[in-house]
Amino acid sequence: MTVYEELVARGLIAQVTDEEQIKELINAGKATFYIGFDPTADSLHVGHFMALCLMKRLQMAGNKPIALIGGGTAMIGDPSGRTDMRSMMTREQIQHNCDCFKKQMERFIEFGEGKAQMVNNADWLLDLNYVEVLREVGACFSVNNMLRAECYKQRMEKGLSFLEFNYMIMQSYDFYRLFQTHGCNLQFGGNDQWSNMLGGTELIRRKLGKDAHAMTITLLLNSEGKKMGKTASGAVWLDPNKTPPYDFYQYWRNVGDQDVLKCLRMLTFLPIEQIDEMDSWEGSQLNTAKEILAYELTALVHGQEEAEKAQAAARALFSGAGNTENMPTTVIADAVGMGILDVMVTAGLAASKGEARRLVQQGGVSVNDQKVTDPTTTLNETDFTDGVAIIKKGKKVYHKIALA
Repeated sequence: MTVYEELVARGLIAQVTDEEQIKELINAGKATFYIGFDPTADSLHVGHFMALCLMKRLQMAGNKPIALIGGGTAMIGDPSGRTDMRSMMTREQIQHNCDCFKKQMERFIEFGEGKAQMVNNADWLLDLNYVEVLREVGACFSVNNMLRAECYKQRMEKGLSFLEFNYMIMQSYDFYRLFQTHGCNLQFGGNDQWSNMLGGTELIRRKLGKDAHAMTITLLLNSEGKKMGKTASGAVWLDPNKTPPYDFYQYWRNVGDQDVLKCLRMLTFLPIEQIDEMDSWEGSQLNTAKEILAYELTALVHGQEEAEKAQAAARALFSGAGNTENMPTTVIADAVGMGILDVMVTAGLAASKGEARRLVQQGGVSVNDQKVTDPTTTLNETDFTDGVAIIKKGKKVYHKIALA
């Protein structure tokens, strides 16, 4: 199986231009490709997983990745998939987020001379002259065609700012710039980026001639990838300070039966033949597949030691052994006398007291296996054994509250 065939088999390819040339580049290890990441937070989340794993796969096959951090485009904001305008960030916030991204990406991609590169489009976008952009780039774009793009059509009724309208031009310019300065001949992105990506390919051909080799591929299930990064209580981050390894493991351990094999194919580096053998698995075997998925991805992000700890803790809890050693912990010095709603918010088990109250009222909260039915409940000294109380949310989320 060639590299490209494996990408298809894993469900990673949705749309392509110039497929035969793309196959030739990727299979021969001659692709210099980029994927963009907008630094809208100080951590990547699991919605970025697909792109990071793809970059790692292609680098292993000899291709050269370029991680483009959108320090410049983040000052405009991508309207794709949004119903309102994104809040504006300062340059300082954007730079901090860029620095955080690089540290996390280094766990997936090998950077260095002749290897992967990281670039920030702020380095060229922020120095552009507006009139020159209008003359050199704007003249290559048809407003009629832009308005037909899905990324704009869905915003037209609610309002699309002129600021956001320029995003396609800026993203297209990125590819044009990387093509000229880094020999970048391929761009990857999600389905919601297709129009922007085609704009970049067209810009290169308009400016440099039809023989310019610039090609695009989109990743399958990008919209699901973005949803993948969200849970009812917030995002699942790659930063262990935001989402502890145990919570990260549990997130993948709890994926739906219908999604587990899809995630194994798209996100792990297990041989495709091994995953295909799981197609016939049912019942308890699917739980085994979920354990494999959770372990593989936790090891990839947080290392094998943390993956083993998370797996041991999860198995102990679900078997009734009650081993809390590796359970996520929040130290609350004054937890005795604190209301259960405040405790849940402090521990990150609920995003707000309103959400915590609903969970209690719906019977989804227990303290030391005793269901809490009253939202005004407070923790008392008898709830703590050796300074520890265990809160359970739903059927599978456990959290240890420790006194200082």
